[in-house]
Amino acid sequence: MDSPATLAEVARVAGVSLATASRVLNGGPRRPREDLRTRVLDAAGRLQYTPNAAAQAVARGRTTVVGLVVQDLGDPYFSAIATGVVQAADEQGLVTTIFDTRRDPAREVRYVASLRQQRARAVILAGSRTEDARTAALLAEEVEAFRAAGGRVTLVSQQRYAADTVLVENRAGARALAEALVGLGHREFVVLAGPAELRTSTDRLTGFREGLARSGAALPAGRVLREDFTRDGGYRAAKALLASGLRPSCLFAVNDVMAVGAMAALRDAGLRLPQDLAVASTTSPRCATSCPP
Repeated sequence: MDSPATLAEVARVAGVSLATASRVLNGGPRRPREDLRTRVLDAAGRLQYTPNAAAQAVARGRTTVVGLVVQDLGDPYFSAIATGVVQAADEQGLVTTIFDTRRDPAREVRYVASLRQQRARAVILAGSRTEDARTAALLAEEVEAFRAAGGRVTLVSQQRYAADTVLVENRAGARALAEALVGLGHREFVVLAGPAELRTSTDRLTGFREGLARSGAALPAGRVLREDFTRDGGYRAAKALLASGLRPSCLFAVNDVMAVGAMAALRDAGLRLPQDLAVASTTSPRCATSCPP
């Protein structure tokens, strides 16, 4: 097979300098004259020239890649974020690479390091921060190294690092939901929470307790069941609830996928929802199913 055309060949066929051909095809602060630009583009088309992305990255110091690191792409919350990021990046002529950590903080650190080594233009980290000090410190180092190399870092999460952050109102949303549920007549609750080291789960549980307290209700000891922050975790937690003998009027799951898993387990056990038991969740402050008392 013939070797691909080089930038030098494009410049020769167009009758311009290598620098001019590069400015036309790779961009630059100086815009060539329109007649020169037309000649270069025509030559590139005839030679079927394709820019070398790696060479462009070296020349510019950055690629056109935006890395999106999410914790569970199967979760509608993260898939919605991914859809928005891809659309916005496409409008700017950027390419999105998506990484799914499967809720493993160590993978998140590795993916940010990999994006830095690939000279990605930006990285977006979507998901809860962890209370594990060692993992948090490692990620802080990678975030700082990425920014020091000229990249942009944004989080959709809690404010934990020196980076732009889109704050998610986990605590306030759970507080408002608790008040709304008490307003509907609920008084007996059980909470399906995620791991204790997961900041999002902790914030939502705290907010829910606050909302109950404001409404004159409370969450007695033994009413918080912890499981994985997943659909399967919700299913197992609901099975544990049924085995415990507790019969609240409302089950609060700290995210939608746990709520979906819990509802599957409850229906498998023959319960009618919401007649026998209401289920609520707070990826957004709303009920996962209707919530009459």
